[in-house]
Amino acid sequence: MEKTLYQIFKTFFKVGTLLLGGGYVILPILQSELIEKRNWIDDDELCEYYALSQSIPGLIAANLSIFVGYKLRRTGGAFAAILGMITPAFISIIIIAKLLEEIVHFKFIQSIFWGVGIGVLMLLFLAVKELWRKSVVDKFTCWVFFLTFILSTCFKAPPAALIILAIFIGLWLQVQKKIEYGDKEK
Repeated sequence: MEKTLYQIFKTFFKVGTLLLGGGYVILPILQSELIEKRNWIDDDELCEYYALSQSIPGLIAANLSIFVGYKLRRTGGAFAAILGMITPAFISIIIIAKLLEEIVHFKFIQSIFWGVGIGVLMLLFLAVKELWRKSVVDKFTCWVFFLTFILSTCFKAPPAALIILAIFIGLWLQVQKKIEYGDKEK
């Protein structure tokens, strides 16, 4: 059954409402909403869209919503998804901007922000766990992970350079598979 633009908007509005802390925490939320509840995409598509969303300019959540929306209903789906994703943040920013100067000093509000931070940390952990499970599938990918981890933490390599490095390693690996297996493997 074809998804309506309203269903796409409503689903991404819900995701946008739950999204706190940036693009990495979106994975468990999208997995629940798009894969488990609605079966709109599968795990592999989510990982592919996530990787693409990280490698192009813009917010990860916004980019990802456009990819999924486009898959579901082409251009209209992309617009419905991005509008659904950004509307809660837009409304929240307007409200918070009005109230922030007046409430930021209250201990209660500081406690809420602390609690949100802990929740975001847990969502980040779940996202990393899921990405590890999907991406690190053999010794080679484990080696690539540790190489990029060391380059980023010890040598402060820029993330863009690491993404480009990973792209070239992936292309090199694909060429090696073609050489080894011929045209049997895509």
